[in-house]
Amino acid sequence: MKNYSNIAIVASFFGLWMNSYFSTKLQIISGFILIFSFGILHGANDLQLIKNINSEKQSNSMLKILGYYVAVVLTGLLLFYVLPVVALLLFIIVSAYHFGEQLWQNLPDQFPKWVLILYQFLYGFVVLFLLLVFHTVQVQSIILIITKVSIPIAFFWIFLQISGIAFISLSTYIYWKSETIRKKILLEFFHLIVFAIIFKSSSLIWGFAIYHVFWHSIPSLIDQIKFLNGSFSIKNFILYCRTAGIYWLVSILGITFIYIIIKEEQLFNALFFSFLAAVTFPHAAVITRMFSGKKS
Repeated sequence: MKNYSNIAIVASFFGLWMNSYFSTKLQIISGFILIFSFGILHGANDLQLIKNINSEKQSNSMLKILGYYVAVVLTGLLLFYVLPVVALLLFIIVSAYHFGEQLWQNLPDQFPKWVLILYQFLYGFVVLFLLLVFHTVQVQSIILIITKVSIPIAFFWIFLQISGIAFISLSTYIYWKSETIRKKILLEFFHLIVFAIIFKSSSLIWGFAIYHVFWHSIPSLIDQIKFLNGSFSIKNFILYCRTAGIYWLVSILGITFIYIIIKEEQLFNALFFSFLAAVTFPHAAVITRMFSGKKS
């Protein structure tokens, strides 16, 4: 969708304006509603994407594909139980690359592959830690619940500074080497300032929801619909929702079940992010395959 970033900026600042009228509890509820809608929906059609990516391998039935997908999710959940520190590190790495890949999928091919991958990862890492540094106490508490490890607050700022310097340095190099991408680089630095304002002014869940939905999930939905149907339209969006509906509903029911059992906020947040991480592992792999298929 052309000039979608303008819509995302308006939606983000509208969310920031609503933030001044919402209590912290209402921000959390509204944030989860956003995440449960487009945030979960954008990953609910992965099986259809896999089917289209592997269209030449019709022997792989949907039931078999579903089995593999569920196995990866369950492995991710098991990893959080057995090796939570490793699982959390993997989640951060995979999420950072996934966020960066979505935005920078059309980087010039004149650069080596490792440079493009590193650039995508650094961008996503900076976005993640921009969110974390403004909510260090709450994030520290969630990490402690998940891993039983207390991360010093200074570490969040150190990681942001290191990744920020690396991202700025690599951006300067790419800006110098490629004229075609200069406007986008400058625009995305402006967007990073917008994200910092939103993250600083919002609660952890509300800030994450604004970014995850308006800047990641909806653009991803648009790309997926284009990949599946050739173009984005309301008709194709409705078709996407019909296909993804059952998997979206199962995810919502699962999360609701967890909330009914565990109502303590910090523990639920920890379990929710663990669930989100487990689902992110296969989803990120599917989207990488989708982008590779588009380029080929």
